Amino acid sequence: MIRILANDGIHPDGQLLLEEANYEVDTNKIPQEDLMEKLQDYDAIIVRSATKVRKELIDACPRLKMIARAGVGLDNIDVDYAREKGIKVINTPKASSLAVAELVLGQIFSLSRYLYQANRSMPETGNSEFKQLKKRYAKGLQVSGRKLGIIGFGRIGQELARLAMGIGMEVLATDLEERKVKVYIQPPAVENASLAVELQTVPMERLLEESDFISIHVPSGKDLITAKEMGRMKKGACIINTSRGGVISEKDLLEALDSGQLAGAALDVFDNEPTPSAAILQHPLISATPHIGASTLEAQRYIGLEIADAFIDFFGE
Repeated sequence: MIRILANDGIHPDGQLLLEEANYEVDTNKIPQEDLMEKLQDYDAIIVRSATKVRKELIDACPRLKMIARAGVGLDNIDVDYAREKGIKVINTPKASSLAVAELVLGQIFSLSRYLYQANRSMPETGNSEFKQLKKRYAKGLQVSGRKLGIIGFGRIGQELARLAMGIGMEVLATDLEERKVKVYIQPPAVENASLAVELQTVPMERLLEESDFISIHVPSGKDLITAKEMGRMKKGACIINTSRGGVISEKDLLEALDSGQLAGAALDVFDNEPTPSAAILQHPLISATPHIGASTLEAQRYIGLEIADAFIDFFGE
């Protein structure tokens, strides 16, 4: 029998699908330090971002035939080495795209209307400084007509573009290479109706200079956005990162916020997870969430089902 370790969990529907195919699924969490010994008893492992599958672990587990990442990024897996050893490595890029895009859109509204700041202030002084708070947070922006820059125009970036254009935002996108991409805007209440819009990606420099909001959707890239890039951004712009911790230099971000070069930031990922810097978490201009981009009930179900289908296809060959 094929034994699968879902070390960071799997949605019950995905687990049921695997068990109905006569696979054994173990959802008991094995600490990272014990995996070298215990993973040897499994044919496959499912991880999220917490569990690391590095060269040493791969070498210690010759029975291992498949590694699945329940999510998009693969930075916690030595992918090339695993594939050299004949191990199948997959992720789930389709399942969580909408969930991440919706979180970004929520942060755009929050940043534009000071929702995260007001939610911090109201419980403390809302009953004694109501008028002052109203005046402080009454200079928000309407996002319709604003420019959204999307760095990384894969599935999530394109999903975000679809949502943003649906509320009247202008989208500028940049990717590894310039290309044209068709994005389909579908009115939620109109069945079988959609409008195709063709977007031409633009150079990074133009995106930085023109965008009111910038959202990052790249698989990796340490310090992709530093003081140099922030200095080129429109004064008063906001930046959002739901991709990888470290893509934005946190030190440079704090300086850009303190100087007024940037008006705000929203971070779902951080350096040193799961212990982000206190300066980042406590900064009044940063709206922070605890790496929940793909964590909707619907997305987790889709991820579980996508992984189950991949396992059944692979081991059923």
